[in-house]
Amino acid sequence: MVAVARDDGHRFSKPTTAEIRLLAGLGVEGDAHCGATVKHRSRVRVDPTQPNLRQVHLFAAEMLDALACEGFDLAPGRLGENVTTRGIDLLGLPVGTRLAFPSGALVEITGLRNPCQQIEDFRSGLLDRVLERLAGGGLVRKAGIMGVVVAGGTIRPGDAITVTLPAGPHRPLERV
Repeated sequence: MVAVARDDGHRFSKPTTAEIRLLAGLGVEGDAHCGATVKHRSRVRVDPTQPNLRQVHLFAAEMLDALACEGFDLAPGRLGENVTTRGIDLLGLPVGTRLAFPSGALVEITGLRNPCQQIEDFRSGLLDRVLERLAGGGLVRKAGIMGVVVAGGTIRPGDAITVTLPAGPHRPLERV
């Protein structure tokens, strides 16, 4: 793992920190999106009783590298992620994949982050890089993945992440 981040406010970027504490069923302690029910403001307006399937946002450092090659200077946490990974094909994981950390913390993947206008407002042209529009009208979302905390624990940059796939058949990630 490359970096961890949290922010107690609903700001786009999150400052990185030396560690974050994951709370079972809630998310990242001290983060604005921590809670059993949905915390994203647009979703709260629709139905504040929805379960929070977006407790932890993970993003691949390889995508940051690719964006840097296109002129976007982005550091971990700048796109609002809580965990920046390296060496895991996050977007290729199926729903229900579990990510285990040395502290015993366990995150279960629920789906894809749905890139929104805030990404474009943050950096002009960035939305087109993380939301690919296919010829048939389909979309490929590349803005990271979301998960829920199954078991709590403290995680830190440098921690190894053990990936456990769910029993098949696997369901591909969809936006949550």
